[in-house]
Amino acid sequence: MINPTPIATIVLGVTLSALLLCDGIERAAAGPVAARSETAASPPEAAQPALVPHGRAYLFRGAMGPIFSRGMDGLTERIEQAGITADVYEFTICRIIAASAIREYRESPAPIILIGHSMGGYCALIFSELLEAENIPVSLVVTIDPPQVSPDVPLNIERYINIFLSKSVFGGSHMKPKPGYRSHYASFDLSEHEEVSHINIEKMDAIQEQLVSKVVQIANMPAKAEGDALPLNYVVPPNAAIELWDSGMSVFARPGDSLQTIAALYHVPLWSVTQINKGTENTPLVPGERVIVPRHLVPLAEVSRPSPSRR
Repeated sequence: MINPTPIATIVLGVTLSALLLCDGIERAAAGPVAARSETAASPPEAAQPALVPHGRAYLFRGAMGPIFSRGMDGLTERIEQAGITADVYEFTICRIIAASAIREYRESPAPIILIGHSMGGYCALIFSELLEAENIPVSLVVTIDPPQVSPDVPLNIERYINIFLSKSVFGGSHMKPKPGYRSHYASFDLSEHEEVSHINIEKMDAIQEQLVSKVVQIANMPAKAEGDALPLNYVVPPNAAIELWDSGMSVFARPGDSLQTIAALYHVPLWSVTQINKGTENTPLVPGERVIVPRHLVPLAEVSRPSPSRR
């Protein structure tokens, strides 16, 4: 087993140095670290003509990204293969890429998706703040084990997902939204999953597939915060599947209901309902009592599996 202590020391040092030098680096001329593939696989055939997906995904690696954040390259390629424009960058040129995104949005508005691992998650939130200052919405932001220095979630983000490890030395940030945030918010602490670490969390196939599905949804039909958008904060149990819901919704107990019957009715794991509502499984609920149930905004889209990486 790899001893994380020396790795932590190296990466933390690089991260702090990068933060101090970031403003100077961002003023330098820099292009994307990885260009888009020349061709992208077509999305799966549907029974009826599909909408042409539109949107732009900006992905960011963390400190020492070419070594520790290579999963972002694979995720970028998967998004491209689903038909959405996507590029991956180093977090140190965050402000340069944000300025370019603002110009592109002014010329041709399209949904903006931001995904970042480690310091790349920090970048995704800074990026969102820069867009907020220009009154530009962000359709989806995903932070993957972002660091403690990350800012709160800005109000212009329409759907926010945080996937993190509360015990992580490198990340571990349980992100909080800014006061007045009313959009979709979901935070998933995977610290009880021993198989997950800071340097493999962004490479996990189950997480990548779900993220691609959400990007495809947004590219076809931007999901704004309408109706219930109750925040979710979960510690995912060690033997539970990692399911990335978008937010919570209110339901109301009927006579004879318990959290167990409600979980069964809405086809969600019992642990998710008991944890968010802080109740026991079989205790009868008072008729009319409000219960929060996790939900997806729309059913998860099917996406084609990626071809072998060309990066």
